[in-house]
Amino acid sequence: MKLTLNFALLPVAALVLAGCTASPSATDLDKATADILKNSFQDRGIAKVDRLAQDEANRECVAADVAGKPIDEKVAKSIEAANMKTVKWPSDGKFLGDWKEGEKIAQSGRGLTWSDQADAANGGNCYNCHQISKEEISFGTLGPSLYNYGKLRGVSDPNAAASKAIVEYTWGKLYNARAYNACSQMPRAGHKGILTEKQMQHVMALLLDPASPVNK
Repeated sequence: MKLTLNFALLPVAALVLAGCTASPSATDLDKATADILKNSFQDRGIAKVDRLAQDEANRECVAADVAGKPIDEKVAKSIEAANMKTVKWPSDGKFLGDWKEGEKIAQSGRGLTWSDQADAANGGNCYNCHQISKEEISFGTLGPSLYNYGKLRGVSDPNAAASKAIVEYTWGKLYNARAYNACSQMPRAGHKGILTEKQMQHVMALLLDPASPVNK
């Protein structure tokens, strides 16, 4: 029988052997895990291994989750402040586009896989986590229902001064959710380049345009 060696598991094997004399530290385990991931993946198409790199929010939130406790409040505020600085407002000053296009984007889960082209439009995959319209019979529940999103917040005219705060909040939340919740699991659609500015404007219209099925 021919034996093969999985080099990706060598860091773990080393820690197991080291454990005979001393328990590996959390830092050692984190490094071993990172090495395994690095050795187990490779660039393929537009999917690059740099996706494995963690920023401060990822590191701190994962650590808190593993420890089974909330993230430190000061650290959370620091993460939120740093992410708020990344939010870019619409270059043309317009927050809303076409809700019909926004619905197509929300329904689409396509994009960012190794088989996609770099210049192909990504979907928002919003229905994977949210209910958006009452007609939808299949949707995720990881996020809250967004049905009547604008209506419940009193947005009868998105362009009115009275609607400014909720319109800007919604844009910021779509652009980089961690600006408002350090450990948010919501994709950072604008910050990570998942959606273009125009696509975000269309999704904004889906959520806030009174004519959208979301607000009917």
